[in-house]
Amino acid sequence: MSEHEVSFTCGDLSLEGFLSLPEGPVSRAGVVLCHPHSLYGGNMNNNVIRAVSEALAVQEIAALRFNFRGVGRSEGSFDEGIGEEEDAHAAISFLGGYEGIDANRIGILGYSFGGMVALSAGVHNDLIRVIAGISPIIPSEILLKCFKPLLLTYGTKDDLIPPDKIMAEIEDMPVLGTAIAIEGADHFLWGYEQKVAEKAAAFFAQQFC
Repeated sequence: MSEHEVSFTCGDLSLEGFLSLPEGPVSRAGVVLCHPHSLYGGNMNNNVIRAVSEALAVQEIAALRFNFRGVGRSEGSFDEGIGEEEDAHAAISFLGGYEGIDANRIGILGYSFGGMVALSAGVHNDLIRVIAGISPIIPSEILLKCFKPLLLTYGTKDDLIPPDKIMAEIEDMPVLGTAIAIEGADHFLWGYEQKVAEKAAAFFAQQFC
């Protein structure tokens, strides 16, 4: 796997990221990765986001992890999830247009706050074929609009995003979504990064095959 430092624009802002390109087919599927809350230390180097990037590489899937506006060297400032969704759309466009990426096999994944961004951007962006959230904040009624393959992964001991709320949301979807419980894990998933990452990567690989 090779990892390249990249930058792309969202309106007048320049955003930074890293694009992981695994060995394998010339035309690869790719996944945009959205990190946790910017104001609570979330960034593209988050332990869960990095683990997912590495697990995707094993499945020969490219991964673009990036910093939302106002984080690291990404310009701008925190925008309550509104501007961050614009950032995600910009990342999707960048990845879909990158040489060697199959624009017909693009997915998005987000963790916690990044899950909220990924779910909304994924539902509304026509380039996205597959969506995944890890312990995501679920925007109101967004899953009622989701007709794409969806995976939600959560810890059974998550006290920030209650598991029963995730199950209730996924059960109301117009199409069948997939939920995976990580037994014993809380919201921060310390020690469970590899397990949750492998589940997510396997889901994308299955959908993109």
